Amino acid sequence: MTPLFHPSLVNPPLEDPCVYVDFLFSRRAFLFDLGSITSLPARKILRISHVFISHTHIDHFIGFDHLLRICLGREKQVHLFGPPGFIDQVAHRLASYSWNLVQNYDTDFSIVASEIHPGACGLTSEFHCRQGFKAEAVRSHLFENNLLHEEEGLFVRTALLDHKIPSLAFALEEKLHINIMKNRLDEMGLVVGAWLKGLKKAIQLGAPDDTLIPTQAGGLVQGNLLPLGSLKEATSIVAGQKICYVTDAGFTAENAEKIIDLVKGADYLFIEATFLELDAARAAERCHLTARQAGELARRAGVARVIPFQISPRYAGREEEILSELEQTWKRD
Repeated sequence: MTPLFHPSLVNPPLEDPCVYVDFLFSRRAFLFDLGSITSLPARKILRISHVFISHTHIDHFIGFDHLLRICLGREKQVHLFGPPGFIDQVAHRLASYSWNLVQNYDTDFSIVASEIHPGACGLTSEFHCRQGFKAEAVRSHLFENNLLHEEEGLFVRTALLDHKIPSLAFALEEKLHINIMKNRLDEMGLVVGAWLKGLKKAIQLGAPDDTLIPTQAGGLVQGNLLPLGSLKEATSIVAGQKICYVTDAGFTAENAEKIIDLVKGADYLFIEATFLELDAARAAERCHLTARQAGELARRAGVARVIPFQISPRYAGREEEILSELEQTWKRD
């Protein structure tokens, strides 16, 4: 199955944290954290539709101005997600500039900012260029089951971690790949048509096998209502990709439980490995993970690939030590 998501670190592991997820077959992308993005070409920045920000320490949010600068003057909307207080921080950042000429723009670049609070509640607000980026349409929001975003083929969930301030971890999950086997449809006297969207949606939603699905028979006439269970015989169902992002969290029992639950079975886990285990006391003081701790979380969650980042500059030239320590723990039997 051809992967839909193509994730990669924007910067080297010792520099600002930021993961760019390019979408195959569509001109769009997601971004996890917003450290420096000056290395990204403008065409890639303009693909970004959603940005998921763990917290607003400067190395995780300094790229906001560059994103704003590239998108300004274009008919585009970007969705931002962050921790408690995030909307005010976005508002203050935008208010630091003068916008007295934006009414002359023919386009209206806009930002939709959401902040997630404990208990899966939160707020959402909009900022429109042609209104001088003043906060408007502020509304409460319920993020049930920690679900931040959902669309036809994917969804994004979060976990609220402790970094002495709230810090968000994220999981981007592709919904089931559902392929239709035309030869099986032929055997059932059915034809390819718009009705297959209803079939796929029912499977993705986990509908019971006795759910009746409208079908389309040969001769382009409406077919019978058939049970989902029998129609599944004409499909091939494969799990979608799962990409996770974890950074800036202390190695506590509560954090570990939340991380493992969020990233379980991930195809890619981007996780901070800020310190070596010999500096575990410093890691605990700074509320970061060691490479061994990151590897332990990855092992317990059964992830397929681990990409370490957010490595402390003190280990410049020693990145292999970080990677070795992480892999020895992650791959331990």
